[in-house]
Amino acid sequence: MGDSGLIPPAEPDAPWDIVFLDRDGTLNERLPGYVDHPDRLVLLPGAAQAVARLNRAGCRVVLVTNQRGLATGALSWPQWYAVTRRMSGLLASVGAHIDHIEVCPHQVGTCQCRKPAPGLFRAALAAAPWARAERCAMVGDMPSDVTPAQKLGMRTVLLGQEAADVREAVDLLLQQDALDR
Repeated sequence: MGDSGLIPPAEPDAPWDIVFLDRDGTLNERLPGYVDHPDRLVLLPGAAQAVARLNRAGCRVVLVTNQRGLATGALSWPQWYAVTRRMSGLLASVGAHIDHIEVCPHQVGTCQCRKPAPGLFRAALAAAPWARAERCAMVGDMPSDVTPAQKLGMRTVLLGQEAADVREAVDLLLQQDALDR
């Protein structure tokens, strides 16, 4: 389930067409269970500033997240939207924003969108027909986050291996672009 409408094109001089980000464990603290209330959403240090840097660089930022709690009933859609509004507000407080969100609300093994399946990425790319997968990057904290992006030909950064956190991952992506120019 993605946002409605098309994703506007990245700026012409953007280093990446789209930078995909996982949510739990990448942008915010990973909690036992589900982030089911806005007050439970705590952004990781430097995460909002990292998103703002991507925005200023002209990249489109797309959140791709599995939310199995929506299928099990542990999380309702109103709770999901309330948490998402809080995340948007916290990002906006430093001038950052997410351009598009793709969420998988399904149980494991029941769909083609739940990471590590590529459905969330394919849906976002369909909403951004101007974007090329090889000009996209994915940052996540689990191998299942980056596997579908790798299979689609995207640059990936697995937190805990290539970068300690999303702030370092963004540094790496923006430095790589500078070296490639």
